[in-house]
Amino acid sequence: MTTALSPDQVAGTTRVLVIGDDPSVAEAVRRVVAQQSGTGVVVADGRSGLRNFFEERPDLVVLDIGAPGRDGWEVLERIRDLSEVPVLVLTAHDVEEERERGRSGGADDLLAKPFGAQELGVRVQALLRRGPAASAGAPQPAVYRDGNLEVDWPAREVRVDGEVVGLTKLEFQLLRTFVRHPGQALSTQQLLEQVWNDPFGIGPERVKFTVLRLRRKLGWQDERKDVLEAIRGYGYRYTPVDGRERSR
Repeated sequence: MTTALSPDQVAGTTRVLVIGDDPSVAEAVRRVVAQQSGTGVVVADGRSGLRNFFEERPDLVVLDIGAPGRDGWEVLERIRDLSEVPVLVLTAHDVEEERERGRSGGADDLLAKPFGAQELGVRVQALLRRGPAASAGAPQPAVYRDGNLEVDWPAREVRVDGEVVGLTKLEFQLLRTFVRHPGQALSTQQLLEQVWNDPFGIGPERVKFTVLRLRRKLGWQDERKDVLEAIRGYGYRYTPVDGRERSR
């Protein structure tokens, strides 16, 4: 079910999407959004929240990780597939593991329950004040193309030379991480944090083996196609094919 938070027409420049079934959260957000002359929508479950997000492109998302319908961390992951829109994550666990998972998953802020309406309002207002930074929420292209590689982010479909390539969830997340940081040297530790969400429980060898599988599936073992450089003693750097050709 989708419920308007404001009786005003949807004409404001500020749009906030609340994914969760807590009326007190919706009311606190409504008050802040009203001060911004904006509009807000609350949806009770993650599946409907994603549908609304892709259709409406809000300026801010308030995401309750415990919302029914779909795992909240997966919802955050899908949002980050296409957008850098600010996301405030609400969680029932005020523990460092949750905060680390939120940061590595792309959340801009995390607020643990229970919290007061005033505190929630302050957090929402702080994210909305980024204003033009909400331009960072401008959607990225739904399809990424580089050389013979094509990635459809919403469909989570990868093609090489026009043929569909089956990637595991970890391999897809690893590819996405490299694509989002072109030309940047990423350490093994950074990859463990951003892809595995468990930097303390998994050895660096797992990164190496997953990279090897990804290279094999994408045909990056050929020197002419291997755009993923191994940096000895550090990690990896992804340089798009187009970028390599321009630098020659």
